[in-house]
Amino acid sequence: MMRDPRDYRPNVGVVLFNDAGQVWLGRRAHTPGPYNWQFPQGGVDDGEDLEAAARRELKEETGVTSADFLARTETWVYYDFPDSAQGPKAWRGFKGQRQMWFAFRMTGPESEIDLFADDEVEFEEWRWGDLHEALDLIVPFKREAYEGVVAAFQHLAR
Repeated sequence: MMRDPRDYRPNVGVVLFNDAGQVWLGRRAHTPGPYNWQFPQGGVDDGEDLEAAARRELKEETGVTSADFLARTETWVYYDFPDSAQGPKAWRGFKGQRQMWFAFRMTGPESEIDLFADDEVEFEEWRWGDLHEALDLIVPFKREAYEGVVAAFQHLAR
């Protein structure tokens, strides 16, 4: 399916690995289950470097700043908002989001993780998990995008 990039909000996503090859999973704040766990992600400011945006989102959503770059997806990963979406991004006229995904390895202590590092709290709980586990935890309309991310980064999981 051909998508016009102008119809999709530019976004970055982060898969944060630990030394054991597990990934950081966050439970979205004020979001009922069962599909309320995901990786950090967020919008890209006009003219912002994509890796810089990924690091900014990682810091805002998890508090983590000690992370080494491992990889990024080669192309944009797209997903469409469901018809039922009434969030502010959908209101701005976007059909969905296009995401460049980054993989980082956390190099600092776990005590660096602070879900309240930013005024806008995205997650209310976190844990380490298996990369493939994310496919069963993510909201269904993002599952296909996550399949692409898992495929792109599975070589980094141990």
